[in-house]
Amino acid sequence: MTRLRDWPDWRYVLTEFDGIYRRGSAGGSAAIRSHQRQVRERLSRVFQANPEMLPTEPTAKPVVAHLGRAIDLAGTGPLASMAKALDRIDDQLSWAWGYDHLPKALAERYAYAELLGPRGPVIATDLILGLVLLAPSTVYPQHSHDGIEESYVSLAGAWSENDAAVYAPGSLILNRAGQQHRLTVGDRAPCLLAYAWIATPERLAKLDMHFAKSAPKPRAPHA
Repeated sequence: MTRLRDWPDWRYVLTEFDGIYRRGSAGGSAAIRSHQRQVRERLSRVFQANPEMLPTEPTAKPVVAHLGRAIDLAGTGPLASMAKALDRIDDQLSWAWGYDHLPKALAERYAYAELLGPRGPVIATDLILGLVLLAPSTVYPQHSHDGIEESYVSLAGAWSENDAAVYAPGSLILNRAGQQHRLTVGDRAPCLLAYAWIATPERLAKLDMHFAKSAPKPRAPHA
């Protein structure tokens, strides 16, 4: 059995997550400040526990063809140190879809990789940290996470949530539990997001991602 301290490259990535939620601005929002603190506190307990590592079999999805470009772009942005840390473990990541039924167009353009959580590779019960990769011109349909508070931190690419604003690298957005949200990605570059989920251990142990019944179909990529 190996533990987190035996995998320094993974610990460095988690240290970068801690820095993002420690040094990043809450923009004056008490709700975002509270979320940042909860992520830091739960991650601090992981570091203290030095949990068992359960390396997963590296797996790819079609969108992983865009990962190199996304990491290159992230390396020139405000979270360049995170990009460098991710570059050291990108060949160890297990990419997945998380849905039983996924539109074919979206299956070509989206995947996520869980880095820390109940399913590992770094074991934690009340926090999930991971990455979401989206190809250019992707529409990620309307969805929500019951009982889970979620944040996205932009590492690379320009994207929008619910057509409300454009988020550039370094941005953080908070989705409260059950809040419906839909993501769109610019047509010039892939989008790489770091995400955090906080919830009870019972809730995070049960992964039941689903789209809203009225979710729009993903648009075809621009010609």
